Amino acid sequence: MKRYDELKQGESGAWLSICAYVVLAAIKLIVGYLFLSQALIADGLNNATDIIVSVAVLVGLRISQKPPDHDHPYGHFRAENIAALLAAFVMMVVGLQVIWGAGTSLLGDARTEAPHMLTAWVAIGGAAVMFAVYAYNRRLAQRIDSQALMAAAQDNKVDAIVSIGAFVGIVAAQFGLGWVDTLAAFLIGVLICHTAWTIFRDATHSLTDGFDERSLSSYRKTVEQLDSVHALKTIKARQVGSSIYADVIIEVKPNLTVKDSHEIADSVEVKLRETHNIAHTQVHIEPREQQEKNAEPNE
Repeated sequence: MKRYDELKQGESGAWLSICAYVVLAAIKLIVGYLFLSQALIADGLNNATDIIVSVAVLVGLRISQKPPDHDHPYGHFRAENIAALLAAFVMMVVGLQVIWGAGTSLLGDARTEAPHMLTAWVAIGGAAVMFAVYAYNRRLAQRIDSQALMAAAQDNKVDAIVSIGAFVGIVAAQFGLGWVDTLAAFLIGVLICHTAWTIFRDATHSLTDGFDERSLSSYRKTVEQLDSVHALKTIKARQVGSSIYADVIIEVKPNLTVKDSHEIADSVEVKLRETHNIAHTQVHIEPREQQEKNAEPNE
């Protein structure tokens, strides 16, 4: 099945993120501790949490490839959402720890010495690496239409921006503003928590069958443009992992044969798949309601 092949391709993006995060987290944490940069340490912790997110995406993609079985007749596509949900909790814990540590330092005896400039070059180098990873994953996610991988790509971009923020904080500290490095660490912690909340919000929205009304309006227009469809009564959709499932109720001419009605249902499925890449569409056919009104004789 094409969808399973696409999910398999998405693993390369997850593996690239994992490898990049492992290397960057190790370098940033070691250099940050040795050369006294709280901003770089926070950036390294951010990358460490992103390892968990990338592993969650990888595990979700792997489980999603399992075909339907006796107790999962619709497949295992929601595994991506569950994995993302667990990763969000871990990210939130780490983000709160970073905020607490940096906040305590700012409110207490914040250090005034500047970290070594090597930490700044490590931060900006990490930003360049993550922008490259972001570009690769974004193109791959668009090609295979994977929301999980696209979310990972957006996380890659945020990580690059975080590293730039750490770079700015470290450079500012070189001008006698050592507390700016600590402030940068605090802001990185806030950004980690914000990213965790975004992942949690999107995952729970999908798991509770929430769906974007703007997308539904687009699907509705596509179905209504088909000449064989007299009226569209209802259209619903839900996100299952990276796939979309739609339920459509349409009205057709009441005198059509079963074969003709079936062909119309097939045309709706094909049109939604070709136009919006909807993997599964369930079409229910109803006879057109007669609108003819005969004038009643005057009595």
